[in-house]
This record gives sequence, C-alpha cells and structure tokens, in this order.
Amino acid sequence: MKPGTELRKEIQSIDHRGYPAYKQLAGSWKFEKYILNIDHVQGDPFASPSSLSLEISGKASGFPAQLYQGKLRRTAFEDALVRRFSNEAVRVSFKARGSGKSGLIQASRPGQEILERTACSVNEKNGDILFRFEVGFPANGRTINAGELIRILFDFLPEIAEKSLYYHFRDKTDLQGRMELADNQEAIRRQLGERGLAAFVADGAVLPRESGVSQKPMKDGVPFRSPDTLRVELELPHGGSITGMGIRKGVTLIVGGAYHGKSTLLEALQLGVYNHIHGDGREYVITDENAVKIRAEDGRSISGTDISWFINGLPGGTDCRHFTTANASGSTSQAANTIEALEAGAKALLIDEDTCATNFMVRDELMAEVVRREEEPITPFLEKIRPLYEEQGITTILVAGSSGSFFHAADTVIQMDHYLPKDITQKAKEAAGRYPAPVFQRGCEPLAFNRVPVSPHGSSDRVKVKTFGKDSFSLDKETVDLRGLEQLADPEQTTALGWCLNYLTDRSFAKGHPLKQEVEELAGLLKEKGLTVLSGASRTVPHMAMPRQQEIFACVNRFRRLRIRS
Repeated sequence: MKPGTELRKEIQSIDHRGYPAYKQLAGSWKFEKYILNIDHVQGDPFASPSSLSLEISGKASGFPAQLYQGKLRRTAFEDALVRRFSNEAVRVSFKARGSGKSGLIQASRPGQEILERTACSVNEKNGDILFRFEVGFPANGRTINAGELIRILFDFLPEIAEKSLYYHFRDKTDLQGRMELADNQEAIRRQLGERGLAAFVADGAVLPRESGVSQKPMKDGVPFRSPDTLRVELELPHGGSITGMGIRKGVTLIVGGAYHGKSTLLEALQLGVYNHIHGDGREYVITDENAVKIRAEDGRSISGTDISWFINGLPGGTDCRHFTTANASGSTSQAANTIEALEAGAKALLIDEDTCATNFMVRDELMAEVVRREEEPITPFLEKIRPLYEEQGITTILVAGSSGSFFHAADTVIQMDHYLPKDITQKAKEAAGRYPAPVFQRGCEPLAFNRVPVSPHGSSDRVKVKTFGKDSFSLDKETVDLRGLEQLADPEQTTALGWCLNYLTDRSFAKGHPLKQEVEELAGLLKEKGLTVLSGASRTVPHMAMPRQQEIFACVNRFRRLRIRS
C-alpha cells in the first residue's frame, strides 16, 4: 500500500497522456483518515465510471456501537450512510469538468425502502466501514486531465467522506431516530405472527404516492384511519404503542368504487415486506415478509411447473404436472405464478383483479351452464381460495371490483371509501346469502416441489450481467423480463438478481438438486455472508441491493433458457 501523497505524484506524472495510462493508478492508497482503493479504472471517459472504495476504521469514524449492533439496525445504519454520502456527492458531481463522464461522483441512490446494499458494509464487531462508489476520471477528449482528478480525490472526496462517514459531522438525534424506527418496525413484524395477522396499516399512514413515477408520499394525502372493528394496538420498544388496521390471516377482500384507494392500499401492502424511511408515510405499513403479489403475465416462459391444481385436460394431451411453454396465456401464467410463489415459500398471496386473467379467477353460473365443467380445463381460483388457507395455511388479500362471488369465501371485507377503509363484512355476507355459493374444492393434493434444473451454461468467467433499470437484465445476452415482479423496489435488486442467476446456473444447477433447495441455500448464503459472494473474490463489486428469496425464485423461473429434467 502506497501513501496518498504518492498518488498525487502518480496522477501528475500521467497528465496529458492517453486515457489508458489511468490504469496504473489501480491499487490501495493510504490517506490520513482512510484508505482509498481504486478497484477498477474505466477504459475511456465515455465508459462506465471507475469503481472506488473507502476503508475507514471504526475508531476513526467514531460511531457508537449501538448504532450498528444487530442485523436490522446495521442495515438501517448503512442505509443512512449511503443516503448522506450520495447527497453530498451530488452536490459536487461534475464540478470537475471534461469529456463524457468526467467529474461524475456517485454512489447508490436509495428510494423509499431500506435495503441491504453492497455500497456500504459496516463490521458489527469493530465498526469498520467499507464504502463503494464511482468516479468518472476526467479527460479532455481521451487525454488525461490530471488536475481535475486531483481536485476530485484530494478536495471533493475528503469533504464528502467527512460529512457523511464520520460521527462528529452527523446529526446524532437523526441517527438515533433511524435506529429506533428500525426497532419499531421489527417489533411490529414480529407481532404479526403472534397476533394472527398478515399485515398492519398504522393510523395516520399516508398511502397515496406523489405521482405514477414517484414513490414519495402525496402532499395532503388522506391519512389512514382504521375501522374500529379491525383496529389493533401493538407495543413498540420506542414510543409506547401504535394503533392501526390489522389484516387477519385468512381471506380478505378489498372492495370499493373506482379511484377510492383499493389498489393504493394493496400497493402499500405489497411493498410492506420492506422497511421504509421516516417520512415515507408507509413506515408503519408492515406485511408478512413472505407475501407475494400474483398477477397474469401473458407471454412469459414456464418450465416444468405443476399447474394441475388449477388447470387440467388441455387440448393435445399437454402435461399439466410438468407444464412447459415459451409463450404462456393469461390463465396458465397466473396458475404458474401462484404455484411458483408457493414453491418460493409464500405465506400470503396479494392479488388485484385488474391484473388477473378473468377465466382463472372466477366462473359464473351462466357460463358454467353453457360450458359444462368437464369441458372447461380451468378450476377457478375462487374454488381454491378457502382450501388454500384452511389446508395449506396460505392467506389471500384480494382487490375485487367486478365479481361478488368472492364474498362467500371472505373472512373479512374492507370497503375503501375516499381512501378510508370500512369493515363491511357483515353487510357483504348478508348480501351474498341471497345468491348461490360457489363449490370450494376440498382436499387439495399437497404439491411436491421437486423440479430439478439443468445448467444452461458452463463457466461464468466471461458471462456479463447488464441491468436495464428495474424491469429486466441480460445474462450472457439472454434478457430476463421482470416487469411482472411488482415487489421489486430498486434497480440494484435487479442487478443482484442477475448475479444470483449467474451464480445458480454456474455453480448450483449442475449438482442435480431440486430448484427449491438450491435457491433456499443461496438465499441463506446471502443472509449469512452478504451480496459480495455473488461476484467472487474481485474487489470490483457491482452495486447491488438485497432481493428476497421469492424474487430469486421468480427470476429463475423467467429465464428462458431454464430447463427442468423430466
């Protein structure tokens, strides 16, 4: 390791040379308060920016151990560091000028959710900080501009680090508040199971978002207020107790007129699997962490999934116990999504009728009379919704807007009226009693999740993962479409999914173990050792955020080169 003073001389010595000369700066440099690692140097000023990292000892940073003790607190603490560093970097980014990405200084830009990220890791034992970020090394054309890089590394970077990664510059009250919020959120999540709840929405929560492209809370949004009959009170480690609507395990319907907040409530619940920052409005909307949003996905690929719970007797003798297609219909895709969610460990299904295949969800009496049951291969979800809970323990929370048939199956019916919930269970049940009840399919055969994948490629040494926002990524030039995974909250989760798929196809699928076992083992490894295991020993770690086990499963299932052994 060389002293930082030598780095200045190295930079000056390559001034006005061709851009590739920047490569000689790679390595570790000892500054007064931290170690600067230049992990990867970009090929030219128009390429992806250079990867750098800072190592700061816990003693030097000075943060009290109580801020990062325990998994939840540590993640919230790392999130706070990332947000502050990123904000400080934006303030000086591109002040050093040049061609292409010259002068860019950037770190991860978290949204409203608090996620474990490769951008920052804090050692729980001693408080040492490793922080990863990117810099566009300056050039005029493709000629090195040494003076501008010196400004970045010796003027801008020390100031950014000082204001974000050292305790004496931070708002102590703010940091303590973030840790207490994490404690409270974890306490609520723990009490869900103890109280028989699938989700909790706090009184005073603001669920509407600012716009269709912003996850920030709507200004003057209607504060949530629980119906008295559904209100529960939960104890918090900080601040006493909190009240709100408890959604019990079982079958819950959310109904109401158009634009009254049905889907808004469900969208809050589907992202309630994550913790949210203070001021989001949904920081106390907490959902069972294994809840999965289900929808139809016309055109998705399916490989070897047993959809026989819902679909049987397709024309042409199609094997529905090992259903495979490159272009699924609405009903077959939703059947596969449901079964694959259960394979992934889902404990609750979140469904919005607007994004479902109608023939998969319900079949009315008139249609059943015209097209006899033995002529229809689909057993509607309605007929499975009760046994799913009573026999499999799977909760369903369903937004229903057009079919009252689900009233017969519901334990609770919530009507959204101008963004406020009403408990209309009794009213709905009385109305449903005047109509024929559906026949619920009892005795659901337990599913055997024994799909064994075949590895689609060999060594990962030259395989590239490229992320396209939150919606998709490519692995070895094969695009994986994730638009149907509505619980993905951050593009960095998508990047992580690409590397998860690479890890599985390269290291796991050749073992001959069931897909369920391999994904669960990978999820356990990520929980134990973090996301950096996905990119091997290289110091150049992509910016990734932790996905759930359910999204890893879903990602693998949408890989068109996935093959399941028969």
